[in-house]
Amino acid sequence: MRPLRNVIYVQTQNAWLHKDNENLVLKVDKETKARVPIHKLQGLVCFGQVTISPYLMAHCAENGITITFLNMFGKYLARVEGPASGNVLLRRTQHITGHNVEKSVAIAQTMLTGKLYNQRYVIRRYLRDHSEKINDEKILIDLQVAEKRLTRCLTQLTDCKTIDTLMGREGEAAQVYFGVFNHLIRQADFEFDSRRRRPPTDPVNALLSFFYTLLTHDCRSALETTGLDPASGFLHQLRSGRPSLALDMAEEFRPMVDRFVLSLINKRQVVSKDFETWPNGSMTLKDEPRKTLLAAWQDRKQDNLFHPWFEETVPIGLLPWLQAQILARFLRGDCDSYVPFLWK
Repeated sequence: MRPLRNVIYVQTQNAWLHKDNENLVLKVDKETKARVPIHKLQGLVCFGQVTISPYLMAHCAENGITITFLNMFGKYLARVEGPASGNVLLRRTQHITGHNVEKSVAIAQTMLTGKLYNQRYVIRRYLRDHSEKINDEKILIDLQVAEKRLTRCLTQLTDCKTIDTLMGREGEAAQVYFGVFNHLIRQADFEFDSRRRRPPTDPVNALLSFFYTLLTHDCRSALETTGLDPASGFLHQLRSGRPSLALDMAEEFRPMVDRFVLSLINKRQVVSKDFETWPNGSMTLKDEPRKTLLAAWQDRKQDNLFHPWFEETVPIGLLPWLQAQILARFLRGDCDSYVPFLWK
């Protein structure tokens, strides 16, 4: 099993990163603030004004350590990576498969099956753990109805014969799921009425967007490590500059991010004063709370879950890589279908 290495998130503005022997060194105003062994790294994610030396950048590219640049709000800017890894025949098969509508729909169906199943699990888990504490009967009924509607959407996925109908079914499920998402929040100072992405205008949407970005980064890294092309997707169609396959793979893990965000809120690991609003109406985490939540995100990735396909207990952070392995095996013809991760 592949070891789970760390992702370093650099938020200190005007930081300078360079290589010193086999260490990554972070300096601010010529003063060393951190030193980390490079061999323990999987990736670097830099927020805002962070500078990296050419020697460190070259070493990362040669050793499969991806460098991702985001702006201060967590919006993706650019990515530095080495030569494409993996068998060129695997990527060729991936691209040919992507041009076949029937095969693309089959893969997209399984990926969305994973997403809707896991969304339903979030609601079922809440009903299992907290139904006795729900005093409002309407809330309880809303959650039960949403669980049943998601089950219906799941069964209807097999009837979809085009990507457009799949996306329509996914949109219906998202409306049901996020329609009751506010019922899962147990802190009065956090409210959620709908999913807003560009820009997120409330704390819950800000957290979802932020951690979805980190999830997509992990999925893209997993695909590249496996030798797949992260830009050539099956559900998300080709668009210049968009990591379509990484977005495809992220779909089945988004409910896990949702539950992580709910846990942060309900356990008061984040509070409303941890956010700030910008002139364009977007809301983001302040610097110090973001550091705390990034540490919580890394800790969460160390937690273990049983993966039924591999029949092993693995760290959550390895799940994108394991799913990329399953997809690669399917494309090579080593298994009959892509099997999504179903959260249990």
